Amino acid sequence: MNPMKKIQERIAPELEEMNGIIAESLRTDNAMMNEIVKRYLAVKGKQIRPILVILSARMFGAVTQEVLYAGAALEMLHNASLIHDDVVDETSLRRGVETINARMGNHIAVLVGDYFVSNALAAGIRTGDVRVVSALSALGKELSLGEIDQICNARDHTFEESSYFSMIRQKTASLFMNCVRMGAELGGATEEEQDKLVKFAELLGLCFQIKDDIFDYYDDSAIGKPTGNDLREGKITLPLLHALGDAGEAASAPMKEVISEGRFTPENIEMLIGFAKEHGGIEYAYSRMREMQEKAMEILSELPECASRTAFEEIFEYIIKRQN
Repeated sequence: MNPMKKIQERIAPELEEMNGIIAESLRTDNAMMNEIVKRYLAVKGKQIRPILVILSARMFGAVTQEVLYAGAALEMLHNASLIHDDVVDETSLRRGVETINARMGNHIAVLVGDYFVSNALAAGIRTGDVRVVSALSALGKELSLGEIDQICNARDHTFEESSYFSMIRQKTASLFMNCVRMGAELGGATEEEQDKLVKFAELLGLCFQIKDDIFDYYDDSAIGKPTGNDLREGKITLPLLHALGDAGEAASAPMKEVISEGRFTPENIEMLIGFAKEHGGIEYAYSRMREMQEKAMEILSELPECASRTAFEEIFEYIIKRQN
């Protein structure tokens, strides 16, 4: 059994109650919306983000109703961002299942995403803690700006690692950071303890996105999205960024020309993927993740030794090794 399943089993009662909150929050009198939501929630994914909320609260205190509502709010906001991303990226599959936009059209998908956002804020209010509501609103801004940065990087053909890391911090890591911040706050952690856990979560979130980007370079139906999907949209991720900077101008110039001119044909995508692999892009991405993992373990060693800390260590290793 993989580490995530073990962790899910250990906190199964809390996850079940939180998923009940999500289902109840999204229930409506509209038959179409109910059917769309039911179909969407049937494929839950790993639920790493609410798991982080629950584990963070457990590390410093108890998993209260407020913690579960915070986890539900973050999970709904996360799902709203995925639904909207699928519209923007014209994605047809997510987690191996047809997306809402592919099945129902963009108009319906945008409205469903908005519905998730509204209910995320409502769940945040149910915590009775203004810090949670404030964090949700700030997070919504960061997620949006992260996506805008990614679009700008693609349009401007930015080949700098610093721009890539800034973008994935906003787009992905910010959500991980807010998850542990909320859980730790509601669990009674000190400001110093919260800051340490947030730094750990930032590294975890960065690694999560890097591994997600690596999947784009391999053909595997288990991943649930087509190979080269990011490249097809002009998104240049860490493996290719490293290869472009490391291969030398003579080798990288033709690749940059293809990218700058937007000639993302199947043949050119295959060529770019091969170029990234040939020049050590995948190995480099893994080495960066391992560096971040080492820093993250140092941070965790300064926090209370408990089952949650062990779970955080296991989650980090799982994220680097995961297959989908």
